[in-house]
Amino acid sequence: MNDTIVAISTTTGAGAISIIRVSGDRSIDLVNQIFKEKDLTKVPSHTIHYGHIEYKGKIEDEVLVSIMKSPKTFTTEDVVEINCHGSIVVTKKILEILLTIGCRLAEPGEFTKRAFLNGRIDLIEAEGVMDLINSKSESEKKLALNQIEGKVSNLIKDLRQKILEVLAQIEVKIDYPEYEDIEEVTYTDLKENVSLVEEEIKRIIKESENGKIIKEGIKTAIVGRPNVGKSSLLNNLLQEEKAIVTDIAGTTRDIVEGTIIINGVKLDLIDTAGIRKTDDIVESIGVNKSLETINKADLILLVLNNNEELTEYDKEILDNIKDKKHIIIINKIDLETKLEEIKDNNIVKISALNNKGIEELKNKITEMYNLEEIESKDATYLTNARGLSLLKQAEEVIKEVNRGITNKEPIDMIEIDLKRIWELLGEITGETYQEELINQLFSQFCLGK
Repeated sequence: MNDTIVAISTTTGAGAISIIRVSGDRSIDLVNQIFKEKDLTKVPSHTIHYGHIEYKGKIEDEVLVSIMKSPKTFTTEDVVEINCHGSIVVTKKILEILLTIGCRLAEPGEFTKRAFLNGRIDLIEAEGVMDLINSKSESEKKLALNQIEGKVSNLIKDLRQKILEVLAQIEVKIDYPEYEDIEEVTYTDLKENVSLVEEEIKRIIKESENGKIIKEGIKTAIVGRPNVGKSSLLNNLLQEEKAIVTDIAGTTRDIVEGTIIINGVKLDLIDTAGIRKTDDIVESIGVNKSLETINKADLILLVLNNNEELTEYDKEILDNIKDKKHIIIINKIDLETKLEEIKDNNIVKISALNNKGIEELKNKITEMYNLEEIESKDATYLTNARGLSLLKQAEEVIKEVNRGITNKEPIDMIEIDLKRIWELLGEITGETYQEELINQLFSQFCLGK
């Protein structure tokens, strides 16, 4: 934290400009050594200056240099950003010069890590930065921005405050039992306050499942026997010829993937090999992959042929997906109906050949996952696995608290569990953390951020 770090913050490659970011106590002084038109150590904070980068008498590039002085910067340290021309050669040369005169190459995510360690942001906000960089839909962007703006952090901080108030009451009772005018912490009072915390934790966990859908999307497997129209369905949903379509059974031998957005939520579509018994080694591998995909998918789209009776393989697949989220798609409705009636609440009839019923299928997915509500709500959720796991741990500990209250265990024993919940919530925001976790988390960030 005492050294001055530097990295290229823009994508490496030819472009109009590149940005080289420098942060640390010596950042202004070091850049000033190679910027000759003006003394950067004397300019006001948050100003931009035109000039040239010059090293050992040679001009390297024409640049704009932004000066931002501590503490009103992203890292809370002095920060300098050099906007140079987007040539890979020019950008790397300026970086090389800065490394030569005293900067250290930043580790992945080190600027954001410094922002966290210096108290500029918490862990939820830091993870929001990475989520925003990786966002692929408007909903993902909105979710990430809410994290960056602290809306999600406030949910957790409010919970910690409620627990702190309960702990304070317990401490008063334990430390000053002689004061009769101090409100007594009875088991009834404790149960009431703990119930409020428990309800809030459960609500956040439940709503955060929506956040997971927005962030990770819905892994959707298109399954069925060969030649029922799986690849045609995939092509219709993607509106491109992604999968090969023929009348020959077993054409799709491996997994074909694509992505669509429905109501701001990403669906990762996987067209699997037709499930049937086969002596073809390559096709057999594809069939096995299909069966594995069914187990891993969030949503199963089972395609059946309206023009054929159910086979044993169809019945087997129906049995395999009955306990998973699924939609049964009856394809080829333009042909004579030979398929017997199937009792299921999630059936959509389509003609992939004629592009009929595709909108009805999208509407069914929207209804099943309540995507319209997810899209319209203010997306204030925990979306990362780390935070959600900690919150679920807190939920388990609060069950222990409730058992302790019911069994009228000593108040100081119940207090230990309440403190554990308070600490777990603190790990979510980073108010309590382990250095190893922090290093691992920020190592996943991109270089220069």
